Amino acid sequence: TMANFISGWRAIGRSTLVSLRNRTRPALGHLESSSDRSPALGQNNTFSSMAVRKQYPEARARKALLEADAVCFDVDSTVIQEEGIDVLAEYCGAGEKVAELTSRAMGGSMRFQDALAARLDLIRPSKADFLNCLEKQPPKLSPGIKEFIQALHARGTHVYLVSGGFRLMIEPVADKLSIPHSRIYANSVLFDEKEEYTTYNDEELTSRSGGKAAVVNKIRGENDYKSIVVIGDGVTDMEARPPADAFIGYGGVAERAPVKEGADWFIKDFNDLIDQLSSEKAIEDEKAA
Repeated sequence: TMANFISGWRAIGRSTLVSLRNRTRPALGHLESSSDRSPALGQNNTFSSMAVRKQYPEARARKALLEADAVCFDVDSTVIQEEGIDVLAEYCGAGEKVAELTSRAMGGSMRFQDALAARLDLIRPSKADFLNCLEKQPPKLSPGIKEFIQALHARGTHVYLVSGGFRLMIEPVADKLSIPHSRIYANSVLFDEKEEYTTYNDEELTSRSGGKAAVVNKIRGENDYKSIVVIGDGVTDMEARPPADAFIGYGGVAERAPVKEGADWFIKDFNDLIDQLSSEKAIEDEKAA
């Protein structure tokens, strides 16, 4: 009958579909486990997805961290839990307006040099303001950062602090982490003979948008580093890749959507990076045994 005929064809169709699924499944498994094929993902590939595509940059970032000659850290909301300029502004009575400008600069909606100039015009901090602010509200290190930097130092990896913040506020942080002041790239505030604020040094590479990329280029050129990793929470940090070999986004203090989406590897806990270094050490120790 016609009903039996249709039923038979449906059964054949189901059988064929199951067969096709079984053939496709191993190919997909191979596709998702082979980083060598990552460039093809997302290009006319029905099975590509954001999750699949993003695992390959993460794998490269993990590898870059293990091979890094140097790691460049942002400071505010990365190495420390605060935005230094916001803390200073609050101390000087200009907190709310400055915090808004900081958020716009870190989110990428305002040129960094414009935000820096506007914030300093609002604060106009004297040298005494800097020193008193540091004494009353010393920077708080992010959880796990000290141990992670110690692990990098133990490997012989050079550590740099590259910040749009102020050298006066960053040097005490560097001291806590045993980082030489010569490896700090940050902004300098200029004072008059009475140590009152006059302006900032706009010749510093970190005083403008794209400045962190310029710092990475400078560091690489002066030291012949083969692999450099940048770690930070802001769009200004992400701008440094390239020339950096990888950008690891940090969201443990502030999670910014463009950074989470654009980072090669996004973390919220420095223990993830410690674990990455520890896992390699465990493998090396096992091979040596």
